[in-house]
Amino acid sequence: MTTRTSPRAPHGPLGPAPARCLVLCLVSTAATGAGLLLPAALGRTLDLLLAQAPATRWVLYCAALVLLVALFDAAETVLGGTVDARTTAWLRRRLTGHVLAVGPRATARFGPGDLVARLVGNAAQAGTAPTARAALLAALAGPVGAVVALGLVSPWLAAVFLAGAPVLALLLRAFARDTRECVTRYQEVQGRIAQALSEAVGGHRTIRAAGTEDRETARILRPLPDLSEAGHRMWQVQGRASGQSVAVAPLLQLAVVAVAGVLLARHRVTVGEVLAASRYAVLATGVGVLVGQLAGLARARAAAGRLDEVLAESPVGHGERRLPPGPGRLELRGVTALRGGRAVLDGVDLVVPGGTTLAVVGRSGSGKSLLAAVAGRLAEPDAGEVLLDGVPLRELTHDALRRSIGYAFERPALLGGTVEEEIGLALGSPSPARVREAARTAHADDFVRRLPHGYDTLVADAPRSGGESQRLGLARAFAHGGRLLILDDALSSLDTVTEARIAEALVNGGAGGTRLLVAHRTATAARADAVAWLDGGRVRAVGPHEELWRAAEYRAVFGSGPEGADRWDGGPS
Repeated sequence: MTTRTSPRAPHGPLGPAPARCLVLCLVSTAATGAGLLLPAALGRTLDLLLAQAPATRWVLYCAALVLLVALFDAAETVLGGTVDARTTAWLRRRLTGHVLAVGPRATARFGPGDLVARLVGNAAQAGTAPTARAALLAALAGPVGAVVALGLVSPWLAAVFLAGAPVLALLLRAFARDTRECVTRYQEVQGRIAQALSEAVGGHRTIRAAGTEDRETARILRPLPDLSEAGHRMWQVQGRASGQSVAVAPLLQLAVVAVAGVLLARHRVTVGEVLAASRYAVLATGVGVLVGQLAGLARARAAAGRLDEVLAESPVGHGERRLPPGPGRLELRGVTALRGGRAVLDGVDLVVPGGTTLAVVGRSGSGKSLLAAVAGRLAEPDAGEVLLDGVPLRELTHDALRRSIGYAFERPALLGGTVEEEIGLALGSPSPARVREAARTAHADDFVRRLPHGYDTLVADAPRSGGESQRLGLARAFAHGGRLLILDDALSSLDTVTEARIAEALVNGGAGGTRLLVAHRTATAARADAVAWLDGGRVRAVGPHEELWRAAEYRAVFGSGPEGADRWDGGPS
């Protein structure tokens, strides 16, 4: 039975270390608590000094509270930076692993540039969410505690403040709503610019050849006015909220101080309590602090929402079965695969006997590469199933699937290690002997030995042609081994002599197992045990190359005319 993984996209990052987040909250709240105690201590000290009573102990209390506030602030800064860094790293690891698990669907939906923007910029912003929450909690604790303290001084002072508090609450609510909207818009435009830049970097040779650098620059930067508008909107929202709070907060503070003065005149409060009340009024109306904290949390939540969109994409599920002993028999049953609403593969039925080599040929757009992807479960069919030695690929465990199927591509991805590490990439503990044997099979050993440090040369420092890169990709596939080896146009950049030698090794079992080759040259098709001729997403015919060659339409696949003037390497038409 196949098990499916359905990731739950959290509403904002929870963070990798809840204990640190809890400590951060406690430290932030403790700093706020110490700050709330300080006005009361100062007021009591003032009353004692005015009464000419001993006040040394209370002066020490005030000094201790000031020191505590400084210590808590320093600890909050250190903890906040640590939590931000750890949460950001955790989010990036999670997002990277998820994107790789989802596979090409993630790139198709979001685009590589936008994915990078989410992984780099949005993950860093979302990583500040735990710290922003802790800071907001402390910022809220300040006004709430200040109102309570006003009530302890005199219920009338708390009542005066609470009369105007709903106005502040409405201002903060509107600010939080408007900020999230404009921040989300800003981050979306950033993603569009990153995607356009990624496309231009990928096609830099075409752009230079066409001489369209200025046009591409304009295309990449076309969303800048939208970015500027969203940025100005953010500042307008924050500025308006700050301006409104500046207009309302002083009125509340003045009202509290005025009532405190009346109470002082009636001997209901002391001078020290008036001092404390004035400080608590300032703390209770600390909307400016709340505005800043809300803005930071809004940015973090908007970024977390963009990460959630990626995490909502379901990764490829795997089963729990393992392969029984077998020769590597590959079978496609009624496989249909859609791309852009079009059936690129349409009801394909195909059997590749174990230990044989099947070449897949067809015109451009006939579905060859998609068939190669589906055959090794790099892509999912929309209908039908693929079996290896009688087991549906979707029922295999991840390890069983990837150990059993090796791939080589037209443009192999060489990820930056040494040549030896790149060839042994899929092996848990690659041995030098196995790596070198695979390189010899791929006819890569000679040019690798000529590199500055041989197999220990970094790929980035290894000058190589397109054909040499393909040979390294082939060597990686040969080192991987497995029951099924799929070559998706992996011989296209090789010279004819090297291609013939590698094709001969494949056919004679030098690579082991069953081989599926996407082929464009007659020589490769001729050496295979059989050829599957794709036409319009369907298998038009399967048979030996020399038999299919009799059909003019088959010869046309290789660029031969209807008269059969071009002949395949190895026999007459």
